[in-house]
Amino acid sequence: MVWHWANLFPLIFLPFKLIVLGVGMFFAIKWHHDQDDFKMKWRDENKTETDKPPAEKE
Repeated sequence: MVWHWANLFPLIFLPFKLIVLGVGMFFAIKWHHDQDDFKMKWRDENKTETDKPPAEKE
């Protein structure tokens, strides 16, 4: 039996691909979560009297 590098390609490429995609998905989810936190914090800091619902105005 002759070994060729193509025989080992799936054994090396598949785990590498899963690791890269997993890290990419983690940072994508983290980035979106951080953006939501930033927007909520910015909205709370810049809230004015006109931003409140009508029931709270008195």
